[in-house]
Amino acid sequence: MTNPRSTVAARWASFTPYFHSLLRIVAALMFALAGTMKVFSFPSGTPMPIALASQIGVGGILEVVCGALLLVGLFTRPAAFLMAGQMAVAYFQFHSPKGFWPVMNGGVTAALYCFIWLFISAAGPGPLSLDALIGKRKAEPEKAVARAA
Repeated sequence: MTNPRSTVAARWASFTPYFHSLLRIVAALMFALAGTMKVFSFPSGTPMPIALASQIGVGGILEVVCGALLLVGLFTRPAAFLMAGQMAVAYFQFHSPKGFWPVMNGGVTAALYCFIWLFISAAGPGPLSLDALIGKRKAEPEKAVARAA
């Protein structure tokens, strides 16, 4: 007799790759929205206009571009690594001078994004991504050549 708990746990664990992709997609959407707020004042504008040539403006542009790449899962590893670095800089430059604890210095979001993007850069985009789709298409001709040989 099989243990019903192990069956449920195994079934739930089988969804891990899809939850991995879901984490990337949801985090990228929120991240890109933070960038669109800085760059395009969408969905809500910033209290003061941000010059695109400023450090915050460049950060907003990177958030929009890399957020879009991460959302669809294209060039995922380099985009995620770049954004992990950006979030580390944001945390240490803007938040940590205000105090040690992230909940007190307003740096929770930057710290979380830093580690989410670091994880994604190491683990890849997951199965629901353009990178995975491109990888499958590249592998198909190689398999056909291997079978013919």
